[in-house]
Amino acid sequence: MADPLRGWGCREQFLLFMLLGTLSEAGAGQIRYSVPEELDKGSFVGNIAKDLGLESRELTNRGVRIVSRGRTQLFALNPRSGSLVTAGRIDREELCAQSAQCLVSFNILVENKMKIYGVEVEIIDINDNFPRFRDEEVKVKVNENAAMGTRLVLPFARDADVGVNSLQNYQLSSNMHFSLDEKSATDGQKFPELVLEQPLDREKVAVHDLLLTALDGGDPVLSGTTRIRVMVLDANDNAPLFTQSEYRVSVPENTPVGTRLLTLTATDPDEGINGKLTYSFRNEEDKISETFQLDSNLGEISTVQSLDYEESRFYLIEVEAQDGGALLASAKVLITVQDVNDNVPEVILTSLASSVSEDCIPGTIIALFSVHDGDSGENGEIACSIPKNLPFKLEKSVDNYYHLLTTRALDREEISDYNITVTVTDCGNPPLSTENHIFLKVADINDNPPIFPHTSYYTYIPENNPRGISIFSVNAHDPDSGNNAQVTYSLAEDKFQGTPLSSYVSINSDTGVLYALRSFDYEQVRELQLWVMASDNGDPPLSNNVSLILFVMDQNDNAPEILYPALPTDGSTGVELAPRSAEPGYLVTKVVAVDRDSGQNAWLSYRLLKASEPGLFAVGLHTGEVRTARALLDRDALKQSLVVAVQDHGQPPLSATVTLTVAVADSIPDVLADLDSLEPSANRDDSGLTLYLVVAVAAVSCVFLAFVIALLALRLRRWHTSRVFQASKGRLAGVAASQFVGVDGVRAFLQTYSHEVSLTADSRKSHVIFPQPNYADTLISQESCEKSEPLLISEKINAKEEELGVVQSGKFGFNHLIIVHAYLFREEISEM
Repeated sequence: MADPLRGWGCREQFLLFMLLGTLSEAGAGQIRYSVPEELDKGSFVGNIAKDLGLESRELTNRGVRIVSRGRTQLFALNPRSGSLVTAGRIDREELCAQSAQCLVSFNILVENKMKIYGVEVEIIDINDNFPRFRDEEVKVKVNENAAMGTRLVLPFARDADVGVNSLQNYQLSSNMHFSLDEKSATDGQKFPELVLEQPLDREKVAVHDLLLTALDGGDPVLSGTTRIRVMVLDANDNAPLFTQSEYRVSVPENTPVGTRLLTLTATDPDEGINGKLTYSFRNEEDKISETFQLDSNLGEISTVQSLDYEESRFYLIEVEAQDGGALLASAKVLITVQDVNDNVPEVILTSLASSVSEDCIPGTIIALFSVHDGDSGENGEIACSIPKNLPFKLEKSVDNYYHLLTTRALDREEISDYNITVTVTDCGNPPLSTENHIFLKVADINDNPPIFPHTSYYTYIPENNPRGISIFSVNAHDPDSGNNAQVTYSLAEDKFQGTPLSSYVSINSDTGVLYALRSFDYEQVRELQLWVMASDNGDPPLSNNVSLILFVMDQNDNAPEILYPALPTDGSTGVELAPRSAEPGYLVTKVVAVDRDSGQNAWLSYRLLKASEPGLFAVGLHTGEVRTARALLDRDALKQSLVVAVQDHGQPPLSATVTLTVAVADSIPDVLADLDSLEPSANRDDSGLTLYLVVAVAAVSCVFLAFVIALLALRLRRWHTSRVFQASKGRLAGVAASQFVGVDGVRAFLQTYSHEVSLTADSRKSHVIFPQPNYADTLISQESCEKSEPLLISEKINAKEEELGVVQSGKFGFNHLIIVHAYLFREEISEM
C-alpha cells in the first residue's frame, strides 16, 4: 500500500505533528492527539510530559505509565524525550474499517499523584488502498434484438479508505454502442450501469470487450480496472433440420449392451441456445425406451439391454430435434435385428428310471427326453449324442424325442452307477452345445458269493491259553450290496480226536472273530485244521469257505524228566562202579533225561551241582556223561556222592536233579569186601532166611543156565553166518552206535549200557550198577567175532569162579552170588 507521507521531508512532518498535537480542554483532564496511519514504530505522537505539566525526566520518577484497556497496546512512552510514540505500525482499516472517524482511547496513570488522565488518539486515514473489483473479467449477455436504452448492471468496486480517499467515480473505455451511468446507494456506494446506445447485430459483432475503471479522490489518485465482455445473444429465427428424413441400420442380436448403433445429425443456423439442439424419442413405446437409449446432446442411439431376434426382428423409432427456442424437426429410424446363433439347445427330460437291475435285458428303456433350439434356420438344427464307451444308445422317436436304451447286460460290481452325459449340438457357426447329465443307479442282485482275501489262513496260539481268548479274525468281502453283501460266518462240522471241533473253538457269526473254548496243551494238540464258511443274506444265499490251520505253540511247562539212572522203587540207592585204575576221562556212567516240550524248551544241558570230592568227576554239558576228571588216588573214598542237575533252555528255565553214588575199587573182590564191611555186625539171626536163600539161588541158577544156552545158540548162529560171508568173500562193515533219540532210544541205551542187579543184605539194601564198555564208541569187527569160541564160555566161567572163590567161600552169600553172575555176564558181553 502506497504511503503519501514517505515523500515528505523532516520539516514538513514536524510541522504536521505540531499542528495536530493540540491539547483539548486541559481542565477536563482529557488529552487528544491526531496521528496518520501507517507510521513506523517509535514515531512521535505528542509531548505527553508537557501536556501533563511534567519534565521529561520526571516520567520515570513519578511512575507515569499507560494503562491498557484490554486491547493490544498501540502506543508507548519515551522516558527520555517525555513524548508519546507509536508502538508499531497502525492500520486504520484494520482498527476501524469503513468508519468515518477512528479514535483510540487509553489512560495514563501518574502513580505518585494517584491521578489518571484520559488520552484519545485519532487515526487519520491516508490513501493507501486502491479501488478493487472482485473479478478481473465480467461477462454480460444481451440479446441482439434488445431495445435502445437497455441498462446492463455492471460489477462495482470497493475502496478500504474513507472520505476523499475512497471510491469517487467510474470511467468506461470508448465504445459506440454503450455508455456508462452511475447510481448511488444510501450508504454512498456507487454502482455503474451500461446503457445500450445503438442496436446490436450478432452476425456482425458477437462480442464487445470494454474496460471499466474505478477512481478514488486521493492525491495522487489510485484506480482499479476490470474487463467487461458483452456477449450478444442470437435471436431464434431458424428451425432445426435433419440431414436425412429416415435412418436405417442392421445390427446382430448379440450386440453388447451399450453399443452405439447410429448417430442422428440435425443443424440449426442460430447460435447459442437457439442453435443448441436436444434429441429425444417421440411418442416412444415402453419397449423402445427399455431397449434403446438416445443421447439428448449427441443424437447417438445405443442399446441398454440385449437384443433378441426371436423376440423382435426390427424396431421403428421416431426421433425429434428441438432448439432452445422451442423450434423442432423429426426423423424416422429403422433398426433391423440380425439373427445369430445365440441360443444353446435345450434338453427336456420327460421320463427317467432312477435305477435298473443289473440283470436287465438289452434294449431296456432308461429315459425319454426331447431337445429344442430357439434359433432359426441352421442355427436351430440340432444333433444329439452320448459317449460311445457306455452300454447305452440313443434312438430317435417322433418329433424331437429320443429314447435312451441299454445295449448289453450290466454288472453292478463293475460299475454301480452311471453318469450319462447327453450332448446336444446345433449347426450354427460357431456351433453351440449343451450337456445334460442322467444319473442311473444299477440295482444289485445276489450274483456274487463272499470272497476271502486268501485261499487259506494259518495262525498261532500259545499253549495254556485262557479260555475265551480271541485267536484270529477272518474277513470275507461280498461285492454285492445291501442284504446281498451281509456276510455271516460259521465253522464246518468236523471232529478232532473224536471230539467235535465246536468244543475247541467258536466263531462270531457277525465279525468273523474266532475264540478258544478251552486251554490247549501242546503235548496233546499241536495243530487244528478248521473250515470257515461265509454266507451272504441273499435269496438264495451264496457261500464260500476257507481253510484255517491253528498251530499250538509250545511253552516251557514241563521240567526235564530223568530216565537214567532211574530212582529205585524199593528205597535202595543206585551205585555206579569206578575202578581205581581208571584214567582221566573214564566213563563212569551217563545221565539220560528227556523233556516233553519241544524246540528250545527241550534243549537240555547237564552240570555237576555237588560232589563229595570236588574235581574228581566232570559231567558233559550236552551229553550228560559222568567221567573222571583225574586219576583216582588211594586216599579217595570208596563211596563218592554226586548231584547232577539237568536244565532246559526255556523261559523261565526248568530243571531236575539226580544223586549218583559211585563205588571206587580196583577189583570185584575188593568191591565185595568193601560191601561186606559196609554191612552191620553179625548180631542178627539168619535162620529165618535160609529157606529164602535156597530158593533164590535155585532160581538164579536156572535163569543163568537158560541164558548160557541161549548165548551158545546165538554164537553158533553167528559162526554159521560168518562162514557164509567168508564163502562169498564179503566183509562186515563196522556199525556205528545209535544215537539216543526219544524214549525208545534211551531204552535201547539202557539195555546195552548196563545190567542192574539188586543186592539185599538183611534189612540194608543197596543198588549196585556195573557200567559196561562204551558201546557207542566201539565198532564190532568180523575178526573179533571169529576169534570168540562158544566152548570157552564155560571154562571162563569156571576160571572166574575159582578166582573169586565163589563156591568155596563160606562167607559168600546170595548177594555175592548175584554179583558174580552179573560180572560173568559182563565179561561175556564184552567178548561178544
